[in-house]
Amino acid sequence: MSAANLRARVRAEMTEEIKTVARRHLATDGANLSLRAVARDLQMASSAVYRYFASRDELLTALIIDAYNEVGDAAERAISAAATPLDKWLAACHAVRDWALANPHQWALIYGSPVPGYQAPQDTVGPATRVLLLLGVTLGEAYQNGLVEDREPLTGGFARELEPIASSFMPGMPPRVVADTIAAFFQLCGAVSAELFGQLNKSVDNDRRGFFEYQMRSAASLAGLA
Repeated sequence: MSAANLRARVRAEMTEEIKTVARRHLATDGANLSLRAVARDLQMASSAVYRYFASRDELLTALIIDAYNEVGDAAERAISAAATPLDKWLAACHAVRDWALANPHQWALIYGSPVPGYQAPQDTVGPATRVLLLLGVTLGEAYQNGLVEDREPLTGGFARELEPIASSFMPGMPPRVVADTIAAFFQLCGAVSAELFGQLNKSVDNDRRGFFEYQMRSAASLAGLA
């Protein structure tokens, strides 16, 4: 192995170690990360950590991108094993929930309260839209194959806003499919967050997976996916 490759490997390993420690801090400190605290846990000088991440925001961005990609990977794997559009829809939704329950602090980082003073850069947009696009492709393909019920077309200003998105997504796709996808995605995020943040306590305690599936089937039905 060349010296350059060795340095790159060491840098990659140290970068991952820093992020691992930072994720542990998410569990105790929330998004109030401190590079000094991370450095202390790694028994490193603060200046050494700054060689890998120039600021707290840069480290947060790396954690946010990783989280979005992890939940996106989970949803894509789940869909690959499903057959019908509804099966794919439900598989993706359950995969998102399962990932969130296993990684609650990372879910809170990407779908919880905004981090004060943090402005997400453009790099986060692609990873952030992976699950949304996955649901959109599932619903869009179902529409093209005649598996989405015909309903009244959308009207109003927001429908006109969605027209270019729909046409660029799939030729001939009505804005309603895009609107239904976005609405369903917000229902998905809301359902997961409600469970994760204790809002189902003393109401649905024994079969939360069943209640979640009911919500996601309802979302699919509202989107015309029978």
